[in-house]
Amino acid sequence: MKMRSILGALVIVSLSVMPVWAENLTPEEIKKMVDEAVEKRLQERERQEPLLEPREGVEPTADPGVGPIPEVGRDLRAKERQPLSFSSTGSGRLLYAKPFLTFPKAIVGGYFDIQYRAHRNSVMETGDYNDIRGGQGVSNGFDQQRLVPFIYADITDHVKFASEIEIEHGIRETNDIEVSAEFAFVDYLIHESVNLRGGIILLPIGKFNLLHDSPLNDLTDRPLVSTLIIPSTIAETGAGIYGTFYPGRTGKLDYEVYVTTGPCGYGADGEPRVNEFDGTKNSRQRKCLSDDGLDINNGKTVVGRVAYSPMLGVEVGGSGYYGNQSPSSYNPLSIFAIDWTLQKGPFELIGEAAWAYARNNALAIPRNTIGFAPGARLTGIGTLNPLGVPPERMQGFYIQGNYHFMPSFLTNLSPKRFGEGSTFTAVIRYDRVNLNLDNKAENAGQLEQISFGLNYRPIEDTVFKISYQYMPKSFNPNDGQRIHDSALVLSAATYF
Repeated sequence: MKMRSILGALVIVSLSVMPVWAENLTPEEIKKMVDEAVEKRLQERERQEPLLEPREGVEPTADPGVGPIPEVGRDLRAKERQPLSFSSTGSGRLLYAKPFLTFPKAIVGGYFDIQYRAHRNSVMETGDYNDIRGGQGVSNGFDQQRLVPFIYADITDHVKFASEIEIEHGIRETNDIEVSAEFAFVDYLIHESVNLRGGIILLPIGKFNLLHDSPLNDLTDRPLVSTLIIPSTIAETGAGIYGTFYPGRTGKLDYEVYVTTGPCGYGADGEPRVNEFDGTKNSRQRKCLSDDGLDINNGKTVVGRVAYSPMLGVEVGGSGYYGNQSPSSYNPLSIFAIDWTLQKGPFELIGEAAWAYARNNALAIPRNTIGFAPGARLTGIGTLNPLGVPPERMQGFYIQGNYHFMPSFLTNLSPKRFGEGSTFTAVIRYDRVNLNLDNKAENAGQLEQISFGLNYRPIEDTVFKISYQYMPKSFNPNDGQRIHDSALVLSAATYF
């Protein structure tokens, strides 16, 4: 009615500037002319309406979870889109909650980090110079550890593409440099409750593997359990589904499940790649000795995660991974993990626990060339103890507490540098893993670490970190010995 009145007034004004036409018209004819003109203008406006932005107060009618990329990763329980942090809840949709997604187009972003670390012992490797230094390694150094471009694309409201290209230790021109597609997949969004995904998939084993970006995490080093038992980051080629349900008034249930290529648990000579030195890290598909990176045994792996969030800031997740890792026998690798996130005001309590079982990893596989009969115990292979056998069972966990704060005197001193959006975080984390539960020898596969950290974020996407690590049970890769160690670590990371 308001629009009709405005248009009518405009028509009357236009008649007033055309006296030759208006002076001979009766009031009834003028009213009829005004009504016809208003009706014509309203019809024109209705035809143009779909091209305009939605009017204020009108809710979009698209299916939940379908639309431009910035909305795909949104938690519908919150009116405003929440900034991504480790306390974010979700599963398959977390990958779309990146801070650089602003408008539906092909988008390039990513993150970068650099670090300096100083250890009490010379535990850092020196590559081909290890022999010259007598295998001693070095105790401190800089490392530009990761440069990670992201490419996201809004193909249609229902079709999305996402990829991450990881460049590790990029300044080097040796075999130490790693360039790989961390993930690259296409999604077909059907409804928030069920969506299809296929490609190189970041596997949902625990939560850290999904949210491992350096700018997200409040400590420089990744948790031990999330690198040695869950070999973050782990991705495999495959396909599956994911989705979200909202049970109850404030509850949220996320799930994702995939069928993938599976692990590469053995070298070309039949030596197990799951061992006391590296845990399960070298069983990842990206480490496979197959030239084409395809399946080594015609077997497939099933992997999935279910996470329940009864309210904002609280989430508990459970995940599992199961698939054959042998090229000539059935020796499956299984990993089970639970993770938790609790957030209350400035406090966060996060953590993850995992158990791995590499069945028959201590036995020689058929057609091996390392001098053991099939089924024989592999004494002195993949273990620190020359009389020991490779591990079959592993377990570990970490628990971390964060406290976010901003001293008021800093805000008063420099509102631009320490104002809204900036924060300090105090961190403490306890890590413990055992990479060979079957070996009862003291410290055989045990690693333990306590980390104290402080970081500053001028904005949520950029962080400067300092931490001290006390490692009563550590490992020196240069001489293969368990040692006591400590380290000071400084780093910076940012999304771009």
